[in-house]
Amino acid sequence: MTPETNKSTNVADKMKTVKAAWDKAASGPKKDAALKHYQAAEKAHTAKNDADTNKELDAATHALA
Repeated sequence: MTPETNKSTNVADKMKTVKAAWDKAASGPKKDAALKHYQAAEKAHTAKNDADTNKELDAATHALA
Protein backbone atom coordinates (compact mmCIF):
# COMPACT_ATOMS: atom_id res chain seq x y z
CA MET A 1 0.00 0.00 0.00
CA THR A 2 1.16 3.51 -0.67
CA PRO A 3 1.33 5.92 2.28
CA GLU A 4 -1.61 7.85 0.80
CA THR A 5 -3.78 4.74 0.60
CA ASN A 6 -2.75 3.73 4.11
CA LYS A 7 -3.65 7.20 5.43
CA SER A 8 -7.11 7.01 3.85
CA THR A 9 -7.63 3.55 5.34
CA ASN A 10 -6.68 4.88 8.80
CA VAL A 11 -9.16 7.74 8.43
CA ALA A 12 -11.91 5.35 7.34
CA ASP A 13 -11.17 3.12 10.35
CA LYS A 14 -11.25 6.13 12.67
CA MET A 15 -14.61 7.16 11.20
CA LYS A 16 -16.01 3.69 11.94
CA THR A 17 -14.68 3.84 15.50
CA VAL A 18 -16.15 7.29 16.18
CA LYS A 19 -19.50 6.28 14.61
CA ALA A 20 -19.63 3.20 16.84
CA ALA A 21 -18.93 5.32 19.92
CA TRP A 22 -21.61 7.79 18.84
CA ASP A 23 -24.13 4.96 18.32
CA LYS A 24 -23.52 3.70 21.88
CA ALA A 25 -23.72 7.16 23.49
CA ALA A 26 -26.78 8.21 25.44
CA SER A 27 -29.01 10.85 23.88
CA GLY A 28 -28.32 14.40 24.93
CA PRO A 29 -26.34 17.54 24.12
CA LYS A 30 -23.00 15.71 23.98
CA LYS A 31 -24.33 13.28 21.37
CA ASP A 32 -25.86 16.15 19.39
CA ALA A 33 -22.55 18.05 19.39
CA ALA A 34 -20.66 14.93 18.36
CA LEU A 35 -23.08 14.36 15.48
CA LYS A 36 -22.36 17.81 14.07
CA HIS A 37 -18.62 17.10 14.13
CA TYR A 38 -19.12 13.65 12.63
CA GLN A 39 -21.17 15.10 9.77
CA ALA A 40 -18.45 17.68 9.14
CA ALA A 41 -15.92 14.84 9.12
CA GLU A 42 -18.00 13.01 6.50
CA LYS A 43 -17.99 16.10 4.29
CA ALA A 44 -14.24 16.52 4.69
CA HIS A 45 -13.69 12.83 3.96
CA THR A 46 -15.78 13.08 0.79
CA ALA A 47 -13.62 16.02 -0.24
CA LYS A 48 -10.53 13.86 0.45
CA ASN A 49 -9.33 16.27 3.13
CA ASP A 50 -7.78 13.95 5.70
CA ALA A 51 -6.54 16.76 7.96
CA ASP A 52 -10.01 18.26 8.43
CA THR A 53 -11.55 14.80 8.71
CA ASN A 54 -9.19 13.91 11.57
CA LYS A 55 -9.78 17.27 13.25
CA GLU A 56 -13.56 16.80 13.18
CA LEU A 57 -13.34 13.18 14.34
CA ASP A 58 -11.17 14.27 17.27
CA ALA A 59 -13.73 16.96 18.10
CA ALA A 60 -16.54 14.40 17.94
CA THR A 61 -14.64 12.08 20.27
CA HIS A 62 -14.00 14.95 22.66
CA ALA A 63 -17.67 15.95 22.59
CA LEU A 64 -18.68 12.43 23.63
CA ALA A 65 -16.21 12.34 26.54
